[in-house]
Amino acid sequence: MNRKEFIKAIGITGAAIVVAPSYLMASSSKKELIRLTILHTNDMHSHIDPFPLNDPKYPGLGGIEKRAALIRNIRATEENVLLLDAGDVFQGTPYFNMYGGELEFKLMSKMGYDACTIGNHDFDNGLQGLKKMMPHANFPFINCNYDFTNTELEGAIIPHKIIMKSGLKIGVFGIGVELAGLVEKKNYGETKYLEPLEIANDKARFLRKEKGCNLVVCLSHLGHSYHTKKVSDIVLAKKSKHIDLIIGGHTHTFLDKPIEIKNKSHKTVLVTQAGWAGINLGRIDYEFYLKPFYSLAAGVSYNI
Repeated sequence: MNRKEFIKAIGITGAAIVVAPSYLMASSSKKELIRLTILHTNDMHSHIDPFPLNDPKYPGLGGIEKRAALIRNIRATEENVLLLDAGDVFQGTPYFNMYGGELEFKLMSKMGYDACTIGNHDFDNGLQGLKKMMPHANFPFINCNYDFTNTELEGAIIPHKIIMKSGLKIGVFGIGVELAGLVEKKNYGETKYLEPLEIANDKARFLRKEKGCNLVVCLSHLGHSYHTKKVSDIVLAKKSKHIDLIIGGHTHTFLDKPIEIKNKSHKTVLVTQAGWAGINLGRIDYEFYLKPFYSLAAGVSYNI
């Protein structure tokens, strides 16, 4: 089955979007093109199996087995693939109650996740419970606005990760929602919440300017948007300067394609989220032309 037939067979919700800078040059050589595929999930909430066929909202949708098969097929046709998660892996089915997150992390490891940020429900068994499960994950946990000093997670969470793909340098960092009011105090202990906008902008500047990343990705568990002044992915995008892509979670928002937001420098930031429970697998394809440097992006959501 070729790529077009495969996409038709699995089904895509939403059409592709294209973002192109004004200095795009048609004369660029195809040899200078590097294609990067970013796959993303969020708020899996321990949904290992598909929803029952008699479920009133999501009959037969989701399931780790179908997601893994889809990821394998995409990797078979694309050379450079990143697989990222925006948090809330834990809590929601008896699998978590029985195994405490071990099964979720083992399955994500088998699927080859490159990084995951931390959601509020990932604290549901406390700092010690999360730390105990981490050896089952062969991918890093990323967050830069939770200060874990003097807690069980001190040194266990990294603020960012730089991933190389065919000469491209992709900087990934994580941002989390305020825990007070969402998580019992005993479950996050002395963890300090740092204001996300300043931290995110500083981290994005560091990755772009000091580390020379071609693409800066924020794994966010802030939530897509609110009717209040609460910080969200949309607010972060508008007030950012160096973030290219925000992969969100927390609000269980189903987006057929990414939303385009203009940042403080009037450049486009893509904001996306893939619902919850593993029902969708998000996909964004970037094409980088290195001489001169510019990029194109197209985003869709697979219904699993």
